[in-house]
Amino acid sequence: MSLILEAAGVHGRNFNPREVQKSTLLSIKTGGCPETCTYCSQSSSWSKETGLKAEKLMDLDSVYQMALRAKESGSTRFCMGAAWRGPSQVGPKQFERVLDMVSKVRATGMEVCTTLGMLTKEQAEKLKVAGLSCYNHNLDTSPEFYPKITSSRNYDDRLDTLEQVRGAGIGVCSGGIIGMGEDESDRVGLIHTLATKLKAHPESVPINVLVAVEGTPMAKEVLETPTALELVRCVATARIVMPKSMVRLSAGRNTLSYGEQMLCFLAGANSIFAGDTLLTTPNVEVDDDAKMFELLGLVIKPAFDGTNPQFDIPQERRDSIELAALRLKPCGKTAQSATASN
Repeated sequence: MSLILEAAGVHGRNFNPREVQKSTLLSIKTGGCPETCTYCSQSSSWSKETGLKAEKLMDLDSVYQMALRAKESGSTRFCMGAAWRGPSQVGPKQFERVLDMVSKVRATGMEVCTTLGMLTKEQAEKLKVAGLSCYNHNLDTSPEFYPKITSSRNYDDRLDTLEQVRGAGIGVCSGGIIGMGEDESDRVGLIHTLATKLKAHPESVPINVLVAVEGTPMAKEVLETPTALELVRCVATARIVMPKSMVRLSAGRNTLSYGEQMLCFLAGANSIFAGDTLLTTPNVEVDDDAKMFELLGLVIKPAFDGTNPQFDIPQERRDSIELAALRLKPCGKTAQSATASN
């Protein structure tokens, strides 16, 4: 109880405790990931077991329309996830399309976040120019427990990408997952690493509860699901240790009652993901969240804290977006346009 009260005090000194940001997360490229994260259904290593087929990268207009719908429903942050090891895996054309998505969505006035895997310095700088607000790259757990959840990369790979993101001037979004078989010291280790191993605290710290998807290696293990109070304890600790970071209730929230979510908000959580799906796992329905906001007296936190910074789509991205729109037109109209311009 004392931990929650201390966290509530820290939260109230740094944020309006009634404000909770609504974010929408869209999987713009599902399945076929070469990584071996044992909690993830998108790995190609067990796609036969999960039944999840690899899909192509979504087109620009479809993503833009989803962003508009998200904004209309109250979301002030739009997050896009691609099941890649990193943009280097897929080549420049697909990455360029993602850059167009970033610019076009950012022009709506929403905050924009992506999670695309590992980044190089050049890729991070291009995302910054395109208008990216924040980049998600979760550490997942402590350095000691990390080798038990994946063999295709190491902890330093994660920290290196976060350094590239920070160096490009993009906000850092990094958190973890509880319920993967770790013990309390691993949860402490995760929060300690986030608070001490980066040049500054992450702007955003998502806290997930494992949603075991059938067919993944982790779903085959006998794991104890964390209690709501264990989640509250993680939220409160993150809030005290990183007082100015956004603490985001992420996967697993659909199992919590209004009262349990209220404890999380009291302990310092100030963001949720809206919509019935988080990448490939179930989430709380939009109408249910609206009822909770009304019942608890919560209000939607505006994008950029209401400062509304001006953003102009860079000319390179503007040209690329216009070319993408031209490709969507029927062949006859495209030919007419080309003739008219000659």
